[in-house]
Amino acid sequence: PTTWGAALFKDRVLGFDATAVRKLEEAGAVLCAKLAMVELAGGMGYRQPNASFTGPGVNPWSRDAWSGGSSSGSGSAVSAGLVPFAIGSETWGSILSPAGNCGVTGLRPTYGRVSRHGAMALCWTLDKLGPLARTADDCGLVLEAIAGCDPADPTTVDRPFRHEPAPAADRRFRFGVLAGVTDGCEPAVRENFEGSLEVLRRVGTVETVTLPDLPYDDITRTILGAEAASAFEDLIESGAIRGLTAPEDRYTPYARDAILAKDYVKALRLRSVMAREADRVLAPLDALVAPGRAAEAPPLTAEVRSAIRGTARDVMGAVGNGAGLPAVAVPNGFGPRGLPTSLQFMGRAWEEGRVLAAAAAYQARTDWHERHADDLE
Repeated sequence: PTTWGAALFKDRVLGFDATAVRKLEEAGAVLCAKLAMVELAGGMGYRQPNASFTGPGVNPWSRDAWSGGSSSGSGSAVSAGLVPFAIGSETWGSILSPAGNCGVTGLRPTYGRVSRHGAMALCWTLDKLGPLARTADDCGLVLEAIAGCDPADPTTVDRPFRHEPAPAADRRFRFGVLAGVTDGCEPAVRENFEGSLEVLRRVGTVETVTLPDLPYDDITRTILGAEAASAFEDLIESGAIRGLTAPEDRYTPYARDAILAKDYVKALRLRSVMAREADRVLAPLDALVAPGRAAEAPPLTAEVRSAIRGTARDVMGAVGNGAGLPAVAVPNGFGPRGLPTSLQFMGRAWEEGRVLAAAAAYQARTDWHERHADDLE
């Protein structure tokens, strides 16, 4: 069954394969499992790990902690060593969140790099598919297999991707850090981030950069809310959303129906400004770096809204997804509860190779990606 994590579709079986699945099989991969996710990819505004009819995603590092969402099962399965890689989807944080919570590597590709044919549509101009794996190099290999133009998805671009890992000693990197990017982060997250910057200074330079003062969060959230309301119009209008698991998912969509068309259009226009300014800042850099998540994975009984965000304001998430930019999250330490923290690298559009190379250089000098959940037992 292809359920999208929702009880409404628990018995639905589709009669075709997604393009990403077909390409992986052509490359020699074996489809061995379908994994759980937050209902409707979290598009209805969930606030709890239990927002799935299969139950909350369990973190292999602690059975009392959440694996993250919305690609919950992908993070859990890779972290537990059940599969070497898995595919996740991201509209805003749904690859980087489970990667960060579960101590694995997750890659959000450039918008249009990977066909979404056969995947659930939440927000047509934000949705992206990408891999979660043990290392940056593994993510690059999987991306090479699934990238490329697809007539079934008109948003894809004919820009093939080839992963070419280079010896880490062969290049120097230039990293940027947004001022205030650790505001609102847990102390352990800030400490681990500062430690990561020391490692990055051994392979390049680190400088503070600024973005102009724009309502990044509001821009991307307005687009997401309006398009999600449209994508699930039939479920909302018919009242079928009453069958969703999380109580808040049953009423939040009605608020999104109230987004005005002029506000949606304004957000689309401001997105072009946001993308232009982000590219200006990123042009001289190999990557912007930041904490992947603001906190350790929350308990299964906790409210998750703040844990979904990368930082308190989540400028990186808003800009990265709103402008369709690639990013990779890698593990960079542990917090006081023994759960992983993470570091993210975000680059210019179509420059996955650069952010993966930067992440691989970090992983070549650290061993966080080699730690396994059972190491603590």
